[in-house]
Amino acid sequence: MSVLGALTRRVGHHRWFGAAARLLVPADRMVGRLTRGRVVALGLIPSLVLTTTGRRSGKPRSNPLLYVRDGDAFVVIGSNWGQTHHPGWAMNLLAQPGAEVDVRGRRIPVRADVATGAERDRLWHLLVTEWPAYRTYVRRAGGREIRIFRLVPVGRGEPGGTGERG
Repeated sequence: MSVLGALTRRVGHHRWFGAAARLLVPADRMVGRLTRGRVVALGLIPSLVLTTTGRRSGKPRSNPLLYVRDGDAFVVIGSNWGQTHHPGWAMNLLAQPGAEVDVRGRRIPVRADVATGAERDRLWHLLVTEWPAYRTYVRRAGGREIRIFRLVPVGRGEPGGTGERG
C-alpha cells in the first residue's frame, strides 16, 4: 500500500473527508471514463465502477465504489459516507439486481445479492479491514442499517445477467 493510500485510510473517518470525497466523485468518474476504468479513486484504494439501472429513469447510472473480493464476487457497501439515507445506487440494485462492474478496464456483468445474518457479519469484517472508517459511518448513519451487497458475476443469458457492453 502506498503512503498516500495509508494516509487516506487514516483520515477516511473524518467528516471533512466524506464531504470532500463526495465533491470529488464527478472528477473520479471522469478519470475513470478517460482511463477506461483502469484508474478509479486515484488508485489509492481498491475501486470499481458499478453501473446500475436507474429505478425511476431506466437509464444507466455509474458510481465509483470501494470493494473487496469474496471469491469470485465483489463486495460493496451502501455506506453513503455515513449519511442517514441510502445511496441511490443501492436502491437501484434492490429494484434491479442485474448490473455491471468495471474493474481495471474489464466489464463484468453481475447480480447483486444483499448480505444478511452470518454472511453479512463475515463480509463486514472484510470491508472494515480494507476501510476502517466504515465503523464511523455506521455511527453517523442515524440507525440506518447499511446494506452490504455481494456482486456475483453472471454469464450472458443467465438470470440477472446484463450481458457485456462493448
